[in-house]
Amino acid sequence: MQEQESRATRYTTLAAGDDFRHELEIRRSRFITVLRRTPDETAARDLVAELRREFHDARHHCSAFIVGPDRTVQRSNDDGEPAGTAGTPMLEALAKRETVPGVTDLSDVTAVVVRYFGGVLLGAGGLVRAYSESVSTSLALARLTHRSRLRICSTSVPPGQAGRLENDLRTAGFTLGQTAYGGSHTILRLALPDDAEAIDAANHRLQSLTAGTATLTLEGTEWVDTAHGS
Repeated sequence: MQEQESRATRYTTLAAGDDFRHELEIRRSRFITVLRRTPDETAARDLVAELRREFHDARHHCSAFIVGPDRTVQRSNDDGEPAGTAGTPMLEALAKRETVPGVTDLSDVTAVVVRYFGGVLLGAGGLVRAYSESVSTSLALARLTHRSRLRICSTSVPPGQAGRLENDLRTAGFTLGQTAYGGSHTILRLALPDDAEAIDAANHRLQSLTAGTATLTLEGTEWVDTAHGS
């Protein structure tokens, strides 16, 4: 069965790179938060397993994750803390994080909070605040990036026209993909926002630049990092 294409065309995730780590001490308990960019549920669970091995002497390894452009997969685990006091507030911190004012679109992110008990009971309310604060503080400090679904389009032109047309398209602000050179034709590829209006505008611009001799052919889509957030 073919996977249904996402309805979302853009979302926010962690910037590519190493895990982000941050530690809080609350009433002598250590809360070590690890954030990782995870493209699927398997990767999210792999992070939890890795941290169980690394922090094998910790009492709790609580986790929450959201994956998928549409944020359809959301899971959390209290890992021995009283029900609803760890995983749920962690998940809420991920789900309600505003990446720009009024927009909650964070996804492909896993948060694990490793707790070393300090001997002082925090109570249910204290635990909720501690786990929520651990994730929220970490997200405020981590580098985020926007991901956009781009539609790959191609056009075939004579080799003698390809160089100038490629330059004209770049000058016009289009993002070009890999060019394929052939003996009788050259294929230029453009990465465009995946909506009909943007594709129509690009097609009209291409026809204008080639006196109507070239048109765009729609190919697949790709998710790409397009801009950094906070």
